[in-house]
Amino acid sequence: MSGRGASRVRAGHPWVYRSDLLRAAGEAGDVVRVEDRRGRFLGYAFYNPRSEIALRVAERREGVGIDGAWFGSRLRAALEYRAGLGIDGDAYRLLHAEADGVPGLVADVYGEHVVLQVGSAAVERRLELVVRALAELLSPAGVLLRGDAGSRRREGLRRTVAVLHGKVPEAVVVREGPVRYRVPLWRGQKTGAFLDQRENRLAAGRHARGRVLDVFSYGGGFALHAARRAASVEAVDSSAAALEQARENARLNGLGNLSFVEANAFDLLRARSDAGEAYDTVILDPPAFARTRRDLPRAARAYKEINLRAMKLLAPGGVLVTCSCSYHLSREAMEGVLRSAAADAGRSLRVLEWRGQAADHPEVLNIPETRYLKCAVLERLC
Repeated sequence: MSGRGASRVRAGHPWVYRSDLLRAAGEAGDVVRVEDRRGRFLGYAFYNPRSEIALRVAERREGVGIDGAWFGSRLRAALEYRAGLGIDGDAYRLLHAEADGVPGLVADVYGEHVVLQVGSAAVERRLELVVRALAELLSPAGVLLRGDAGSRRREGLRRTVAVLHGKVPEAVVVREGPVRYRVPLWRGQKTGAFLDQRENRLAAGRHARGRVLDVFSYGGGFALHAARRAASVEAVDSSAAALEQARENARLNGLGNLSFVEANAFDLLRARSDAGEAYDTVILDPPAFARTRRDLPRAARAYKEINLRAMKLLAPGGVLVTCSCSYHLSREAMEGVLRSAAADAGRSLRVLEWRGQAADHPEVLNIPETRYLKCAVLERLC
């Protein structure tokens, strides 16, 4: 391994890029011993010569095998950590891949069911061990593999959705604080829902007031929490299917103060701000505009546009809850976008909170990629 790759591993990062390998032997999915150019042990890693990230270090203790007991210990440690978080609900992330020491594996719990996402050929090869460990730890009613993400192609993995244990219904109802919502396990985004926004949705519910505009609403997660305090909530999304899911969730919670608008978010925000409308709360939870570093200039313009329009829509004393899930847009860059939007909108805003992803999606200091979700809560002063 090159000196650069060895330095990265010694600094606590698990990834080694293909370009940093001096020599390698094995097949996709093998667990290999990792050494520096002098032959000194660095760890055991999941190997895939097809991937740009050729090695993902999973174990740094020499002589420790990656077997069923290893997966069980990792899952137990992850569960113990979540048990101490005081999660108010029955849907949470049990295992957050590299952040919990199992590169390429995500495990989300929805009540009695577990949904997995696998982005590593080594984990895919050992799924039976993972499922056995989950069964012993949680006794779930069912375990579902959501292997339909396009990113699996980079690992040479085929796209598939399959039940690995027990039975898994098409959808389940889960609780998140005072709200319940339906999660389409087989077809929803990610593993069914955006669990990383759980704590931000709860926070938005605390800040919501008066007339609320929730843009990029998807299944209505933010809208449901806001509707418990606000006078009215308008949920906007470009997907008719997503809005139907949001309507169903509103009925499930007995909330009659929500309305739903199928529209392009950029067009609607522009039209409403040009018309001089005012809202007491505006919520923005857009998809990732910057999926790669090359996307950043275009993404920054898009983030500025929606935030500028949202700031113009805020009534005096109104609150803006604005999010970005783009890792490549750092918090510092997002602050710059928001300052520029505020200047162009002619608004002064007080920072009430800076937030990130839910604590069951932990950040690891040595792995900056684990810090990706940003959420600002801003109050209009003038």
